[in-house]
Amino acid sequence: MEPRSTRFAIVLVTGLFFLWALAHNLNPILIPHLRRALQLNDMRSALVDSAFFIAYFVMALPAGAVMKRFGYRSGIVGGLLLFATGTLLFWPAATLRSYPFFLGALFVIASGLTFLETAANPYVTALGNPAHAHRRINFAQAFNGLGAALAAFFGGRFILSGETPNEEVLKAMSPTALDAFLTQEALAVRVPYLIIGCIVLLVALLFMRAQLPEISEESNTTSEGSGRLTGRLWMGVLAQFCYVGAQVGVASFFIRFAGRTAGIGEQDAAYLLSIGLLLFMSGRFIGTALLRWMKAAALLMSCAIASAVLVAVAVSTTGPVAVGALIGLQLFMSIMFPTIFSLSIQGLGRRTKLGSSLIVMSIAGGAVIPPIMGAISDRHGIQLAYLAPLCCFAVVLVFARRVGAVKG
Repeated sequence: MEPRSTRFAIVLVTGLFFLWALAHNLNPILIPHLRRALQLNDMRSALVDSAFFIAYFVMALPAGAVMKRFGYRSGIVGGLLLFATGTLLFWPAATLRSYPFFLGALFVIASGLTFLETAANPYVTALGNPAHAHRRINFAQAFNGLGAALAAFFGGRFILSGETPNEEVLKAMSPTALDAFLTQEALAVRVPYLIIGCIVLLVALLFMRAQLPEISEESNTTSEGSGRLTGRLWMGVLAQFCYVGAQVGVASFFIRFAGRTAGIGEQDAAYLLSIGLLLFMSGRFIGTALLRWMKAAALLMSCAIASAVLVAVAVSTTGPVAVGALIGLQLFMSIMFPTIFSLSIQGLGRRTKLGSSLIVMSIAGGAVIPPIMGAISDRHGIQLAYLAPLCCFAVVLVFARRVGAVKG
């Protein structure tokens, strides 16, 4: 049994996984919404992901430095304040209907999330018995899945209007009517993000008042280690880059994919995405249980194979089968991020915070893969764009096999 202070810290930090999932998983709602409200093509709309995830690359090392100098709690509070600031910037961005302003607000949000993820992922692995680190981070990440599902459901309900006029209808509108419609669409994001910002500020206040145990770098490892940056870590950085790029791309284009391949409307597609993200959450709990009997690398390898197969089905079929394959894909992607993370930082010892920063930097894959998918979609159609995530899962498979061959 963990000490009471440790159990409280685990509960409090687990709540952060839920919060940042809300921000991450509103992006698949924002992309089709802003695409229509600001009249963007697939490539430009994918810059929502680029602006968001490039912050992880830019801010991860500064976040690690802050954590090293001031500790985990200070990094978490700073991250929450940045997160809240970015959400509040959505109000002027929507009022001005400015795409660069939206992208800037997303960058600020993601900068805050970089601090949270740089702190929370290694912190939760270090709180408690090191032998249970893989299970503990998967359990915490399960609440990330809950936040993801709720973001897709409520984002579809309160941001997407359900009105999806095609280009011919929009062109037939008078300039005044078109401007009024597009302004109404842009303003729909203000209240949801304002509410999230207020919640995040309350959580920041809670962390300011809470007493959390500080973990030394020497103890923050799941195995004996030399404190050197290992080949395992660098392979993990590449695998995480590819996995996050795939995860973000799969979700970001899901609503458009469902419309093009099965004729499903935006709100209905958002609800289907929320079902997929509930599977994602369930997969985290299932993965936590399976790790009692399976090695982490073996579970990761199995899920990478299943994910590649389902993406291949989505690319090669149409209608409900293709859409269902992408919904089912969420189940198998679920354990990848925390498992890659915990496998990668094993044995780093005093370099754990630096290793964590490098893994968080690799989340920039979410800034790279979606625009590639957008470019493919504009030229060759949305289905072929999903070949990019297929290649990404192949990289995850290689990482799992190599790590499993050494020590899983």
